[in-house]
Amino acid sequence: MPLIVQKFGGSSVADPEKILAAARKAIRTQQQGNQVVMVVSAMGDTTDNLIALADAICERPPAREMDMLLSTGEQISVALMAMAIHTLGSKAVSLTGPQIGIKTDATHTKARIKSISTDRVQRLLNEGNIVIAAGFQGIDDNFDITTLGRGGSDTTAVALAAVLNADACEIYTDVDGVYTTDPRLLPEARQVERISYDEMLELASLGAGVMHNRSIEFAKKFATPIHVRSSFSDSPGSMIVAEPEFADRPVSGAAVIKNEARVSVLGVPDRPGVSLQIFAAIAAKTVNVDMIVQNVGENGQADISFTVPRNELAVTIEAVQQALEQLGSGTLSHDENVSKLSVVGLGMAKQSGVAQAMFAALAAEDVNIQMITTSEIKISALVDREASQNALRAVHRAFDLAKPSPAGVTPLAAGHAKANAAEVASRLRGANMEELFIDDISLDETQGRVTINGLPDVPGIAARVFQEVADAGVFVDMIVQSHGSHADRASLSFTVPRGQVDKAADVGRRLVKQLSCKGVTSCPNIAKLSVSGVGLRSHTGVAIRMFQALAEAGVNVDMVSTSEVRVNVVVDGQYGDRALESLRAAFVDALG
Repeated sequence: MPLIVQKFGGSSVADPEKILAAARKAIRTQQQGNQVVMVVSAMGDTTDNLIALADAICERPPAREMDMLLSTGEQISVALMAMAIHTLGSKAVSLTGPQIGIKTDATHTKARIKSISTDRVQRLLNEGNIVIAAGFQGIDDNFDITTLGRGGSDTTAVALAAVLNADACEIYTDVDGVYTTDPRLLPEARQVERISYDEMLELASLGAGVMHNRSIEFAKKFATPIHVRSSFSDSPGSMIVAEPEFADRPVSGAAVIKNEARVSVLGVPDRPGVSLQIFAAIAAKTVNVDMIVQNVGENGQADISFTVPRNELAVTIEAVQQALEQLGSGTLSHDENVSKLSVVGLGMAKQSGVAQAMFAALAAEDVNIQMITTSEIKISALVDREASQNALRAVHRAFDLAKPSPAGVTPLAAGHAKANAAEVASRLRGANMEELFIDDISLDETQGRVTINGLPDVPGIAARVFQEVADAGVFVDMIVQSHGSHADRASLSFTVPRGQVDKAADVGRRLVKQLSCKGVTSCPNIAKLSVSGVGLRSHTGVAIRMFQALAEAGVNVDMVSTSEVRVNVVVDGQYGDRALESLRAAFVDALG
C-alpha cells in the first residue's frame, strides 16, 4: 500500500478549525488507499510564546531545559490532531519523537538525527491508524529530550519519509508552493512547478522560508521527493526533486538576505594556515560564516572578506581581533549595512554570460557591488542594504523569472522515480542519518587565473569587465571580488581556460589603462579544488577542515568561494596533487 508523509506547520494547525481541516486532508488521503503519517508542528506562535516564558524566568536558560520546554508545543498539537481524527470517525495514534524512536546526538536545541526506528510506526500503520508524529524532537543516548532547531519539523517529516521509503512527502504550509523569489518582496514572483534539490538548498540557505535546509539535505541524500502545498487550498503546489524545472534555463530563482554584515581582514600574511587561524577563532564562538571571499595576495599580504549574520557581528569582531593579535599583523574593517543578493540555477553551469547579465542588470540600476563569489550553480553579490530591493527586482527581471519559460524552452517531463528501498536501507544502515556526506573531491588543472587590482569601487565596473572579457571570446568560470584595503578600490580575480589566459590578461591591461587601475597579474597554471556533497552548510566546519588540511600540507590558498553544495579553493598549480591528496585524507570519513 502506498505511504504518504504529510507535514503541517504551525500556521496550518493554529486553531481548532485548522486542526480539523488538516485532519480531513489526512483522512481523505487514507481513504484514497494510502497509509498516512502526519508530522505536526506546535500551534501558531506557541514556540515563540514558550521562548518568551523562558526568557522571563531566566536570562540564559540551560539548553537541556529549553528542549524540555519547547518539545511540549508539538506534544499538544499531536494529541489534539489525534482527537480531531477520532472525532471525524477514523483511527489515529499520536507519538512524540522519543516514542517513535528518533535518536539524536546530545546537542541540545540543534540536535542532529542519528537513527529512526520504524517498527512501531509501521505496526500502527498496518493496524489502520493514521500515525501522528511530533515534529522537531527526538531523544539522545541519555534519554534526554532534544530538539532539532527552528524549522526542525520539516526535517522530521523528510527523515521519516526516507526511513519509511514513502511514496511522497507533502509539506503543507501557509504558501502554495516554491516561488522564483519571495513574493512578499516582489509581487511578480512566479510559483514554480518543480525545483531541484541543489537549487532549493541554495535558496533555503538564502532565507527562502518555505523549507528548512536540513530537510532538503535529507531529501537529496535519500532521494525523497517533496511536495510543497497550501494547507488552505487545493492548488497543485511545487515539487522538490532531482531535476530542475527547465534544463536549459540558466537561473531558476533569486533571493536576498538583508540582515548581513561584512567583515574584512586586511593585510594578513599570505602564507599557509592564516585562513585556518582566523576561521577557527570564529568557529570557537559558534558563529555561522556565510559568504567567504579570499583573493590573490600582493606583496606577501592577503585580504579575506566574509559575511556573518548582523546580530553576530560583535562576537565575530572579538574573535577576529584575537586572531590578528596572534598573527601579529593585519587590520579589520566591517559594514553592517549590507545585503547578499544571489541568483541560483543548475543551468548556469552549462551557459556562459550569466554573471555578466547579472552585473549588467545591477549596473543599470546604479547598484554597486562590494563583493562577488560564484559557484557552479550560484552567483552572489554583496550590495548596500538600501539598494537590495531594487537589486532583487533588477535580476529577477533580467532573467525573465516571472515568465513561465523563455522562448524555445520546454519544461522537463514531470515525475520522479521512487528511491530503491534496498539502496536507501543500505545507505541508512550503520551511519548517522545527518552525517556529512561528501560525494566528490575533484582537481581541475585546466584553468589559469587573471587578477585586476585597484579597480574603482563604483557601480558598473564588474559589468564592464565581463562584457569586454565576453567580447574577447573568453569563457569565465570562477569569479571572486574582494573588499580591498582601499575603500574606493577593489580587486577582481577570475579563472579562465589556460589557453585563454593571455587573451584575458590583455583585456585586463586595456581596462587598467582606461580605468587607471593598479595593475594586472596572471597565472597560467593554477589548481582548482572542489569539495561537494550534502551538509556543507549545516556542518559548519567543512571550510575549516579544508583550510587545516591544506595548511598541514604546506599549501597556500589563493582564492576561495563557497556555496551550499560546494566549496572551491584555488592554489598554485604545482601543488594540485598534494592538495588533492590532503583533502581526500581530511574527508575520508565522509566520502560516499
